[in-house]
Amino acid sequence: MDFFEAQARAKKRTTRLVVLFVLAVLGIIAAGYFAFIVLTAMAGVRATANGGGLERAIGGLDQLQLWQPGALIAFSLLTFTVVGLSALGKWLQLRAGGRAIAKMVGAREILPQTTHPRERQLLNIVEEMSIASGLPLPGVFILDDETGINAFAAGLTTSDAVVAVTRGTLEKLSRDELQGVVAHEFSHILNGDMRLNVRLTAVLFGILVIGLIGRGIVGSLRHSRPRRGGKEGNGVAVILVVGLVLLVLGYVGYFFGRLIQAAVSRQREFLADASAVQFTRNPGGITGALKKIGGYASGSRVQSTRASELSHFFFAQGFLSSFGGLWATHPPLDQRIRAVDASFDGKYFEPPSSVEIATESWVPKPAQPAPRPRNALDPLTLIASIGVVTDTHVNRAQLVAGSIPPGLRDAVHSPEGAAAIICGLLLDTDPSIRERQHALINRHASDRITAALTPLETSLSTLPPGARLPLLLLAPPSLRQLAPDELSRLLETLDELVHADQQVSTFEFALQKVLTHHLNLAAHPSGLRERYSPAEVSAEISTLLSFGARLRAPDDTEASLAFNAGAAQFAGLHPALSLRPADTCKLDHLDAALDKLALAYGPVKKRALTALAATLGFDGRFEIEEAELLRALASALDCPMPPAI
Repeated sequence: MDFFEAQARAKKRTTRLVVLFVLAVLGIIAAGYFAFIVLTAMAGVRATANGGGLERAIGGLDQLQLWQPGALIAFSLLTFTVVGLSALGKWLQLRAGGRAIAKMVGAREILPQTTHPRERQLLNIVEEMSIASGLPLPGVFILDDETGINAFAAGLTTSDAVVAVTRGTLEKLSRDELQGVVAHEFSHILNGDMRLNVRLTAVLFGILVIGLIGRGIVGSLRHSRPRRGGKEGNGVAVILVVGLVLLVLGYVGYFFGRLIQAAVSRQREFLADASAVQFTRNPGGITGALKKIGGYASGSRVQSTRASELSHFFFAQGFLSSFGGLWATHPPLDQRIRAVDASFDGKYFEPPSSVEIATESWVPKPAQPAPRPRNALDPLTLIASIGVVTDTHVNRAQLVAGSIPPGLRDAVHSPEGAAAIICGLLLDTDPSIRERQHALINRHASDRITAALTPLETSLSTLPPGARLPLLLLAPPSLRQLAPDELSRLLETLDELVHADQQVSTFEFALQKVLTHHLNLAAHPSGLRERYSPAEVSAEISTLLSFGARLRAPDDTEASLAFNAGAAQFAGLHPALSLRPADTCKLDHLDAALDKLALAYGPVKKRALTALAATLGFDGRFEIEEAELLRALASALDCPMPPAI
């Protein structure tokens, strides 16, 4: 299953979730309406009995009105309003993105400057997986007070994602096991599970809130001592009954909501485990982590009550499952292990009598350079790799990381260092233009950024082309630590650096586009709404393919042939694609086209990128610069592509 199929499945699960949610609310309404009818009838019976004898009261029950449309409409509106507003409120709380979710459960962000060897090792593994997948580097968090082995990924988009692990995960797992857990969480990021998890949390809270209201009403009457037989006593009794009814209705709805949550969550864990093995080609990593969960007394338990509503986010079952496992958000450990290793004998890890925290080196694992496959730079092969991470990609990521000078790798993890690197990547080779650019940096950027740039310039000038985009995608988490006004000035400075020579190269355009796209998406993660069909973005697809066709074509004839090679992907589309004149498919036109294409449905993006790959590769010459451009454009469309070499 490729990236686009995974995203489509996530959307189908979301649709199914909405349907189940509506059914659960309708069940609450039906039960509540029936309770209202019965309580109304009982109140009438009691009044009749007090005023006219038991026989008349019993006769009143025979005339029980089961159909009261006014009451049904009123109760339905009230229920949908309470549940809907509660779910919306929780969604607004969580839509701030992965960092807000991690901090909500008490996680601490691991700063790049940390000297703790295990934290450094975790950062290194996350960095490797980021480069291997083509994703922007996620934030990395730790739950300091949790001794169980667990982790989670959270966020609404790939640009605001975070990966969080417990202290027990760092202290008890080997590097391979930790890599397996991180790969599992990256699978959730790539498969679109994070946004579904957030929606599940909001939906469950909306259903639960009715029960919370009922519990609050009952709890408020705990110390009430009304006089027996008086009006006050009758009023308290009515309120108590209403509270109990709401309590029962809310928790019945919550019961079925948790069943929905568990059903949605369990199958995704098998897929994420399989993906982790595909990423690392090391089944022992993921199975070793699961065996240690089964062996240690603390297992995967999470003690924090603040994290209980995020139980379906976690790597393993973090909380006790009620009702005989019906609420379990994760499959049993032995089933997960056997799904990866059929020879599992049922024996878990046996902890030593005294635990020593491992202090193995955090530096990248040495990667042996492998012969480059013949089709490594085939553009269609690159498109097929979107969202698909294998051990080959991880090995390439280690090679890419090794090709980045240590000074740059260290600098990109500090705000001023990351800003300096971005500025340095835009410095021109022409001395006069470079001098003008330095003047712009000195004038607009902070002194810290200016000072950080000087020692990095030599390394940046010799950086291999294939390492520039990975280095760029490591920068956003650090850049987000800049003050808003400083980040705004930096983006303005970048724009001036790009235009310092009165022209914009494709690399300069790609760098600026990718950076601003991911920074904006991380700042407003809930703003991404895929809504455009192929017909609605046909003009933008034409602009994209026209740009690719004219990138290296010597004349209109060659450009037309290259364009048609890509346009064949949209045969029969109305309106049909057409080659744009050279003056209407320049970089500013491409910029606007990418903004709209980013909001197209996933299958549309896939076809558009496949068409662009066919256009770029039409003449049989597809170099590393074009491969990196294709990767950058794919990244700007939220389609992460692994390294080309």
